[in-house]
Amino acid sequence: MSGDRVEAVARAVLYEGYLLYPYTRSAAKNQVRWTFGGVYPPAWDADPSTMRTECLLRPRGGCRVSVSVRCLQLVRRTSPSETPWQEAAERLVAEVVADTDELLSRPRRVEFALPAGCASEAGAHRKWLTISGRVTVGAAAVEAGALRITAEVENTTPAPAHLDREAALLRSMVSTHMVLRAAAGDFVSLADPPPELEAAAARCANAGTWPVLAGEPGARDTVLSSPIILEDHPRVAEESPGDLFDATEIDEILTLRILTLTDEEKAELRRTDERGRRLLERCESLTGDQLLRLHGTLRGLRTLEEDDA
Repeated sequence: MSGDRVEAVARAVLYEGYLLYPYTRSAAKNQVRWTFGGVYPPAWDADPSTMRTECLLRPRGGCRVSVSVRCLQLVRRTSPSETPWQEAAERLVAEVVADTDELLSRPRRVEFALPAGCASEAGAHRKWLTISGRVTVGAAAVEAGALRITAEVENTTPAPAHLDREAALLRSMVSTHMVLRAAAGDFVSLADPPPELEAAAARCANAGTWPVLAGEPGARDTVLSSPIILEDHPRVAEESPGDLFDATEIDEILTLRILTLTDEEKAELRRTDERGRRLLERCESLTGDQLLRLHGTLRGLRTLEEDDA
């Protein structure tokens, strides 16, 4: 299993939709953000306060499972010369490690709290609120000697009644996802389970997330469970020079469109968000060879003899 490959895909998931072309705050598509992977405070009943992953694992002797939960925490940025804006900070919410035998006897529950804070820099003031919750991991035996692993993250942050969406978001985990790893065990693909585990795979109940095998093709020791439906063993294109916050788009098209922004649009992009500013600088610094690499790559070619075989 390649940890770098898992981390690259997890990071792309983390920032999916963070900003969208033309990456300015005045763009209509950036007026309503944070639509993926939200785990909201219970007082905000318009959206869920829990996220649950269920997947199948074939354990071997001494099998040990780790579950890490990560998200973005929203940061409200204000300054005298601009309207407020929401940035985000990466957070490792919690990590739970346990033997499968232990999980079969009782779930492991971990409480967490992301602390509040504030910072001021270059005339901008940033503030973020406390978020609290719990992560619960359990296991149950199913057919064919496999286990169903259940991992649930719950937001328990206290909040006043009658929240508006912005107040709820500041107390929410967004882009929430989980990475599950097994030592001495193999996860089972829910999209393509073996015949003896098809019924057990169909009974797995996932809420707000979808687990897929991650890492190098053929690896079965890692699962990425994210709010975006992916195929098993997803990967980020090797030619991609950096995150464009829209993994469903084509890097070449987005990069060329960014380079055609007007000077006024580029100036607004730089003021909108630090990550947007770095994205623009990266695109403007690409060499001709780097742009050509984005034009196209052939993968997965096979000979006729291989097809006949």
